[in-house]
Amino acid sequence: MTRSTIEITTTRDDHRVARLAALAIMLHLIEAILPSPLPGVKPGTANIVTLYVLYRFDFATAAWVSLLRVVAGSLLLGNFLSPAFVLSLTGALCSLLILRAAMALPRARFGAITLSVLAAFAHIAGQLLVVRLWLIPHAGVAFLIPVFAAAALFFGTINGLITARLLRENVGNA
Repeated sequence: MTRSTIEITTTRDDHRVARLAALAIMLHLIEAILPSPLPGVKPGTANIVTLYVLYRFDFATAAWVSLLRVVAGSLLLGNFLSPAFVLSLTGALCSLLILRAAMALPRARFGAITLSVLAAFAHIAGQLLVVRLWLIPHAGVAFLIPVFAAAALFFGTINGLITARLLRENVGNA
């Protein structure tokens, strides 16, 4: 019997995606252990990485980073394929869809802050839809919309400001 070795060749892009995904996963894990003032309300700091990647590289890289964060984060937290995973994945997919559509908007008027707020609203809208259709099939879920919308606006703005600053500071390091 002969032993065969499988050799995987990686590219520079593969290493970049891995580093950025690791950063997003780390932020996701830190956020998971911090107490939340309201159940389900989190700042979404890992989305800063996704938005940064979208601006610095491209949509495909941002999508990889975001989806790797959701899957790896859920595996590390022990909630893979649980309702929490489905909520996280739905939020990430909705955010990515909005970001993909928003790429067509003029960047002069629609910068990192606007895209961050749009992504935050898409994230929470997707999650509330899953909650309403699957987890709590009751019209009372609609009463949560103002609270979560306010959180999306607040954290989306903060994350967008941080992303805009990171992009400004790293222009010379491209």
